This record gives sequence, C-alpha cells and structure tokens, in this order.
Amino acid sequence: MSILSKEEARKILEKVMSFSQADHLEAGIDGGMSGNIRYARNTVTTSGVEENLSLGVTAAFGKKTGTATINELDDASLEKVVRRAEELAQLSPESPEYMEPVGPREFPDSKGFAQSTADISPALRALFARKSISMCKEKGLIGAGFLEDGQRFNAIMNSKGLFAYEKYTNADFTLTVRSKDGTGSGWVTRDYNDISKLDIEEVTNIAMQKAEGSRNAKAIEPGKYTVILEPAAAIGLLQRMFWNMNARSADEGRSFMSKKGGGTKLGEQIVDQRINMYSDPFHPEVPGSTWSDDGLPIEKMDWIRDGVIKNLRYGRYWAKEKGVEPVPFPSNVIMEGGDASIEDMIKSTKRGILVTRLWYIRSVDPQTLLNTGLTRDGTFYIENGEIKYPVKNFRFNESPIIMLNNLEMLGKPQRINGNMVPPIKVRDFTFSSLSDAI
Repeated sequence: MSILSKEEARKILEKVMSFSQADHLEAGIDGGMSGNIRYARNTVTTSGVEENLSLGVTAAFGKKTGTATINELDDASLEKVVRRAEELAQLSPESPEYMEPVGPREFPDSKGFAQSTADISPALRALFARKSISMCKEKGLIGAGFLEDGQRFNAIMNSKGLFAYEKYTNADFTLTVRSKDGTGSGWVTRDYNDISKLDIEEVTNIAMQKAEGSRNAKAIEPGKYTVILEPAAAIGLLQRMFWNMNARSADEGRSFMSKKGGGTKLGEQIVDQRINMYSDPFHPEVPGSTWSDDGLPIEKMDWIRDGVIKNLRYGRYWAKEKGVEPVPFPSNVIMEGGDASIEDMIKSTKRGILVTRLWYIRSVDPQTLLNTGLTRDGTFYIENGEIKYPVKNFRFNESPIIMLNNLEMLGKPQRINGNMVPPIKVRDFTFSSLSDAI
C-alpha cells in the first residue's frame, strides 16, 4: 500500500478533513517504494528494498498552528493525528506570518513517472552492478557504485477544498573507480526518471578513463586559471546561486541580490548576457512537480534571461507584504548552453584546468556568494589545446556570480541532480591552495 492511487489518496484525505474541529486544516500524504544495490572493491556489499508511507496534518486556530504525523491509516489513527495536531495548535503561540490555506484549483499532471523505473527488479539492479564490476576488473581497476531507484506519490488537501496529487519515479547512479595503486580516481553520476536511459557501460567507461588518466598527479602552483567545469562540477556553484534567489533575503539586505542602500537587483544584468536560466515542470529531460507544498502552481518561468534577473522567489507571506504574486520554488532549473563540446573547450585553451567535480562546498560570504571547496576525482592540466597530465586537487575560493561574468564558452546541457547544466569554460577561476587527497 506504499503507492496510493489518486482516488485512494483523496478518500483518505477527505476522511482526515472530516475529523477536523480547527479553523483550518492542511494534510499531506506521501509514500513510495525504493530499491538499491551497492558495491565496493568490485564486490556487491548490500542490496535492499524499502517501503514507506506517511501522513502529516497541520491544524490552525487563528494564527496558532500545530503539526502531527502518523503512518497508520485506519479511521482511529486518522482521527488521533488530527486531534494531536489540534492540541499542539492550542498550546502554540501565534505566528505573525501565518497564512490561511489557498483555495481549490486545478493542476496539470506531472510527467515524472516512468513505468520502466517502477518495474525495475532486484535482478536488473544486479545485472547493472555485474556489468560495471566486470568492466572494472578487466581493466585492473577497483569500482565502488551505488544504484538507487524508486517510485513515489504525493498528495495534499486542505479544508478550503484544495486537492493535488502526483506520482513520479527516479533512478540515481554514482560510481567511483580507483587505480589499484591508489593514485588515480574517477567518478561519474547519472540520474533519470526513466531507468531505460541509463547506459551502464558508457558511464563505467567514463569513470575508468578518469581513474587511469588521473594516476600520479603532479603538483602545480595554485592561482587564477582558465577552468573547464564539467556539469557535475558546475552544478555545485550554480545551485548555490539559485537557492539564494529569494526576494525576502534580498529585500532584507542578506543576499547577493541585495542592492546597497536597499532594494533588490531584480531587472538588472548581473552576469554575462549569454546566461539564461529558467524552470519548466514539463521539460522532457527533467520533468518536475506542477505544484508546491502550499498548493501554488509551478509553471515555466525565466529566472535569468540575457544575464538579467527576471524573477525572484516570493513566499506567500512576503508576497502579501510587498503586494505581489507569490512565486514558489521550482521543481527544476535549466541553464541553456551552447554547441561546444568539452573537447572543443580543451582545444581552445592555451593554459588551463579541467575539473571533473567539486565537493565539500561551503559558503564564505552570502552577500557575494563566495564559496570554498575542493576539486576531486580527476583534475587535469591543459596546455596548448591538449591535456598534458593530471594535477593534484585544489581548494578553490570562487563566487558563481564572478564565474559567470568571466564566461568564455558553454557546452550542451546535461541532466545532473534533476536539473540541466552545461559544461562551462571560464577565465580567472581562483584556486587558493593544494590538496593531497585524490
């Protein structure tokens, strides 16, 4: 019973609403089934299947709210969780920012469900693992991978008549390949709604090539370099930029979107004019939810167009304070790219660094979006249009805003972490020190 149909979810939520004595009630039910297989040192170590189901209820008396959750769906349990939420609401202080639930509306169906992923079996997971492990063994390399897939549903309802339901699937694969002498490391990740798009041989080959190519890395001086960031490297910094495109923090002077003296940078050009970022729940490669947790529609929207900030996120309370329409957090982000391949970028580089991925990224200054972190699993020195040799990893200190103002080339976008991001070539990327880790 971990996957409820639309009508099954509606029936349970209507029963929850019938027990309410509060001024307003909001309820959400979600659940799913997931499976996984993990291997390390070319040997499967764990595999499993998980099922879960959860119901959350928020009751409100005036501006006082309380929330309770449960995973039992019989009538007595449903009434129990409603009463508990109401008890907690009566004990709570008033929230000056409380917003009443939104009324009923229609949402188009999400396109995020793929039957091929819902039908995946333990035998298929084992086949993927066996292929990848066999390839690593044949090359004398050591593989460690994790494949996880799942199907889920989510439904919400409130006492004003709102109801929304969606069903979706996901499949995520990551692989680290090391050389036996421990000096080389390669890494790759892929995620899809549709498991049939996963080419296990292709991705394993990528990780193996990185591992072999990164052996016996040389140390070079840190400094400012022309850098080619593969999508798995670019996403870490770009996500941090997007997460901070929030109107309230900008209005309150707490973000990179804040203007000196007050106001926001909405409508201003802040990055290279070739930068375009938008969200679209119906994008064929990264389909997403068509509604937010508070019942607002998620629609196609420009965030940056020709380098200009076109929209910021507005929660319902802050939108009311500013007299504008709320803008919910989107379910994906798509950054448009160009026609250049990574090979084209390398050929056009006189002196630079190719980065496979960035990790352990941490904020240094939220008002400039300065971040620090490390390169990992394949960092290579480029000279006169060719990869010359692997180099030891760097710590970097860089802001995505500065990075996107130093843009040189964009490649074809690739799905990464549920978003679409191209490889990016930029100049004057700051590496501050060396790291001995591989």
